Amino acid sequence: MSAYPPPPGGPGYPYQHYEPSQATTALVLGILGIVICSILAPVAWSIGNTEIQAIDAGRRNPANRSTANAGRIMGIVGTVFLLLGIVVAIVMIGLGIGFAS
Repeated sequence: MSAYPPPPGGPGYPYQHYEPSQATTALVLGILGIVICSILAPVAWSIGNTEIQAIDAGRRNPANRSTANAGRIMGIVGTVFLLLGIVVAIVMIGLGIGFAS
């Protein structure tokens, strides 16, 4: 038998067990979506939104909020770049401008 009582488990206590965070995943996918593969940007945006909603609901650790928000913002920026690239490609095809000579 332990000499100390179990730690409190309510909101705001440091010993609360949270669900595993996906904030780092959102951040990494956001960076990759901007730098390497823009298809990953909408995924980062979605994971970041889900993570922030889970933090607001108290299911995930609030210390990861800034990481999730950074991943979400990078996902938004990467998605905008992706959409701009698609629009430019469509305009170039419509004007008959070739991609290769």
